Amino acid sequence: MALKATNPTTTNAWKKLQAHFETIKSQHLKDLFKSDASRANDLTVQWEDFYVDFSKNRITTETINLLVELANELDLKDAISKYFEGDIINATEGRAVLHTALRAPKDASVFVDGENVIPGIHEVKTKIEKFTNSVVSGEHTGYTGKAITDIVNIGIGGSDLGPAMIVDSLQYYKNHLNTHFVSNVDGDHYQEVIKNLNPETTLFVVVSKTFTTQETLSNANSIRTWFLESQPKEAVSKHFVAVSTNIESVKNFGIDEENIFPMKDWVGGRFSLWSAVGLSISLAVGYTHFESLLNGAHKMDEHFKTADFNANIPVISALLTIWYNNFFKAESEAIIPYTQYLNQFATYLQQGIMESNGKSVDRDGKPVNYQTGTLIWGEPGTNSQHAFFQLIHQGTKLIPTDFIGYVESLHGNKDHHNKLMSNYFAQTEALMNGKTEAEVLSELKAQSLGEDAISKLLPFKVFEGNKPTTSLLIQKLTPESLGKLIAMYEHKIFVQGIIWNIFSYDQFGVELGKQLAKSILNELNNDAKSAVHDGSTQNLLSFFKENC
Repeated sequence: MALKATNPTTTNAWKKLQAHFETIKSQHLKDLFKSDASRANDLTVQWEDFYVDFSKNRITTETINLLVELANELDLKDAISKYFEGDIINATEGRAVLHTALRAPKDASVFVDGENVIPGIHEVKTKIEKFTNSVVSGEHTGYTGKAITDIVNIGIGGSDLGPAMIVDSLQYYKNHLNTHFVSNVDGDHYQEVIKNLNPETTLFVVVSKTFTTQETLSNANSIRTWFLESQPKEAVSKHFVAVSTNIESVKNFGIDEENIFPMKDWVGGRFSLWSAVGLSISLAVGYTHFESLLNGAHKMDEHFKTADFNANIPVISALLTIWYNNFFKAESEAIIPYTQYLNQFATYLQQGIMESNGKSVDRDGKPVNYQTGTLIWGEPGTNSQHAFFQLIHQGTKLIPTDFIGYVESLHGNKDHHNKLMSNYFAQTEALMNGKTEAEVLSELKAQSLGEDAISKLLPFKVFEGNKPTTSLLIQKLTPESLGKLIAMYEHKIFVQGIIWNIFSYDQFGVELGKQLAKSILNELNNDAKSAVHDGSTQNLLSFFKENC
């Protein structure tokens, strides 16, 4: 097995962390700042256009040192080397994990089964560039000679979430093409997307590694049927392209082999936007911006590979998750971007993080005796402040939160941007400091309230504070900086999996429901009972069939 298998709770570093936790768990962040004048500087990492402030976390430099000691005891450095060099770290599926190779330069060398995969990657990128330029320029037309105006990406999971998030995040950089995404097998979804489309000017990108995914193939076949209601069969090859490894099935669908963009099985779905799966991104923002996105990710790859762990942004971020999840017993993390452009960012990371590290069996196949994985959620600020910040501020749960902000706005409205960022800074300060009983009392007295009113209101207006946050301040939202940000979270996922001694790159947990759905679909379509169900499921099926 490429990765070592060590229960982290048996290490010396873990025992030291547990003892350290007992001494620090009740300390308030306000006091930690008061006792250490250099705290803010010592717990901040500046790298390129990223300024990452970890100082509002419930840690000290000793905490970081002990967490790094844990990473070293579990041989994280060796694991990182194997991650980038193509070792079979997805051992349960017998695969390398090489989404990082997809953004490596032409002169790099990464070997899988003795073959350098970099030339093949750049061959596909050249094909994406050529096709993108032909569609954007109008050189590639539909069957009737009209220029393409709309792109529809048909996929699900990583074949949808990544491209959809990127296109949404980079709206500022979009070209004239309208981009749509169909993912849910719910027929209402694809019907809503196609109802205003002109089949003569629409290009459909079908994304399915195996070309067997039920949701994607159902949507693709239904959309093709709609398309053929007004267009001849020969037109399919001009209006449908595919990203897949299953060449024969794609050709049988009617897609020209020239319009098949290949991908490899060492690219996991939730990390695949960097591959040909990103074709719709390239079409939406242009190949130059797509390349900048990849370059940004590669820069973060280099930082992750080379920076000392004490100054390594993804490593520290991941180790803080371990600290909160396994010592403070915090079960969730919130991600709050202070830009509406990153509206889908938390949704995208939900798949990346929870599908990767939602595991209860270690690398030896034994049940773990500690918590793994965290619940990921979030919404852009300031919307989120008016939705769920009450829970973070005054609820009973400890919720470490990432705040992502930008120094420059894209449209340059300084008035709005200052208002937005004043909230960004204020919220982290308020979560840290809270408001004491004495402060509340002073405020209420200043309002000339009576003693009775004051005593009744007082407990409800006290904020404990001591709520941990990490502030990521980035110069500007560009394709390159977005690539860096996504790669940062990808590497955070990897580090967490190494520390927790789990395999992060399989997702067998999604298979059981799919298997049962096939059996139940047969019952619904053929009105035949093909399986024994529990009483609840049987009643639900009966009610559905009787009333549909």
